Amino acid sequence: MDGRTARRDRNRLDVLDAVLALFGEGRIVPSAPEVAERAGVSLRSVFRYYEDTDALIRAALARRLEVLAPLFEIPELGEGPFAERLARFVDCRLRLYRAVAPTARVSLVRAHRSPLIAEQLALVRAEAREQLRAMFATELNPMSAASCAAALSAADTLFQFEALEHLHQHVRLQEAETAAVLQEALRRLLAPG
Repeated sequence: MDGRTARRDRNRLDVLDAVLALFGEGRIVPSAPEVAERAGVSLRSVFRYYEDTDALIRAALARRLEVLAPLFEIPELGEGPFAERLARFVDCRLRLYRAVAPTARVSLVRAHRSPLIAEQLALVRAEAREQLRAMFATELNPMSAASCAAALSAADTLFQFEALEHLHQHVRLQEAETAAVLQEALRRLLAPG
């Protein structure tokens, strides 16, 4: 790779990282001049790399998901006693929430205008639901179909970004309090006997 190509690739990533940094500061819709200034590139360069602001935002969200992919993994999925799985699941979901919060806020705001973002959100939600089902299959499988569906839906709702955001931003629970609330709610929904 020649120097010019390497510099262009580095600048493209700097632009995406600038967008993500602005998201983290609460700028849900950063302007192209803000992005260019933060990235240390010209405004013209921003639009050389990305055709418009929507393309820029989509690329930044995709980069963030790529970087955060390991946080979506849950170690020993479905293995161990109920109490251990419960604590591990809640811990993993709260760690993921902390990492994705700025990006998730932007995704939710932009999803209604962008079918691609809406599709990405739907895929992430579906994967998270399947992880929940796999983690607690021991408790869910013996239930009747209707009870299983209800318990899974209620448990899934507890861990949606909007629910975690509500507990953090509006109820103002500290992380340990949030973990305790989520564990107790899951225990009540899924505990055997």
